[in-house]
Amino acid sequence: MELKGKRKITIGAALIPVVFLVVALFFTLKHFGGDPHIPILASAAVATIVAITHGFTWGELENGVVETIKMSMSAILILMIIGMIIGTWILAGVVPSMIYYGLQILSPGIFLVATTLICAIVSLATGSSWTTAGTVGIALIGIGQGLGIPVEIVAGAIISGAYFGDKMSPLSDTTNLAPSMAGADLFDHIRHMIFTTGPSLIIALILYGIIGMKYAGNNMDMASINAILEGIQSQFSISPLLLIPPILVIAIVILKVPAIPGLIGGTLLGGLFAAMFQGAGMTEIIGAAHYGYESATGIEAIDSLLSRGGLDSMMWTVSLILCAMAFGGIMEKAGMLHAIAEYILKFANSTGSLVLSTILTAIAINLVAGDQYLSIVIPGRMYKEIYDEKGLHPKNLSRVLEDSGTLTSPLVPWNTCGSFMWKTLGVHPFAFLPYAFLNLLNPLVSIFYGYTGITMEKVKDIEPIEQDA
Repeated sequence: MELKGKRKITIGAALIPVVFLVVALFFTLKHFGGDPHIPILASAAVATIVAITHGFTWGELENGVVETIKMSMSAILILMIIGMIIGTWILAGVVPSMIYYGLQILSPGIFLVATTLICAIVSLATGSSWTTAGTVGIALIGIGQGLGIPVEIVAGAIISGAYFGDKMSPLSDTTNLAPSMAGADLFDHIRHMIFTTGPSLIIALILYGIIGMKYAGNNMDMASINAILEGIQSQFSISPLLLIPPILVIAIVILKVPAIPGLIGGTLLGGLFAAMFQGAGMTEIIGAAHYGYESATGIEAIDSLLSRGGLDSMMWTVSLILCAMAFGGIMEKAGMLHAIAEYILKFANSTGSLVLSTILTAIAINLVAGDQYLSIVIPGRMYKEIYDEKGLHPKNLSRVLEDSGTLTSPLVPWNTCGSFMWKTLGVHPFAFLPYAFLNLLNPLVSIFYGYTGITMEKVKDIEPIEQDA
């Protein structure tokens, strides 16, 4: 990446803000009891100093920050709307009804497998891991608690299923972004991902099945479950009709209505159903949408689960995203991310090492820049030429970008995806990380294919097919 009139950023200079960020986050989170926001902003200041010493002006860096924030504005708006959906859907009895019926149908032995598959189907249909986590994910967390399964394990299964569907759905933004960066066809990209994502899902389901067997051997605490059921019934009017809003939201997205209007429709449905089924007035509906729902059953398991949602509840996460985008924008504009990736490329002598380098770069950008879009865009731009030189089909690069950038994004607390899942499911990403089996396995499967050459299709391999066509 040529930067006219600027002194090239060296790998040593590029790593200064990164090292500062790692140290600042460690001490702030572990020793000072703070949140990630200030360390990230402080790291942005350090990155600014490094950039200015290499010839950049503040105006240029500010433009980089603004451009990067623009990339995340859609995600921020969706985040805010999801907060309103959660608040109104709890007030309407939608989420409580999902929990109520789920507790009566699902058993501990099959719960984790069922959770993964349910989230995979919903996310595949909607193309959104965020919508999946913010709707059925919330209900599944409550059902899992009622069945006595630790929330971090349930959250891991939700994340695995949600990101399988998000990754494989043609409606997903990242699924469209990755092939556009690599120069591949969308459906070639999706078909090619089956080779890595399919085995990863199968292994994940086996692992969830094994864990589920541990809980299947235990007697269900029917007293606790009955207390939850009675508590829900005492506070809400429960009806199968209350399952209509999530079904309609899924249908709206399948019909390719843009995500933001579709989710706003889900919020309006929540308000309408709150009035129809729970007798809520406009004051309560607006309050739930803005400030969230406050449960007061006296049953801790219910109150801790259902006291959430609202636009305000997402402001902590929105501010975190903005801080991360400021840091990532400066690092990108000054060429620091490029310098780090360029250094990694020196070790990419084989197809396997190239795949490994791509994956490590995408993970590093998720860690440093805090955004899954950047983790796809930057490596996609940087590695495309190298993949072409090696004669690798573009769909190999697009697959690797998703295997790493998309799948690891929810595992980083200060990443847009990680912070959303943390706030929505109420489980810290470091807590569910060991149980997000699909997200952990997928990059490893991709690396294995890179070194063995399995499914790493060459451009020349498809030339006869193109000529016949």
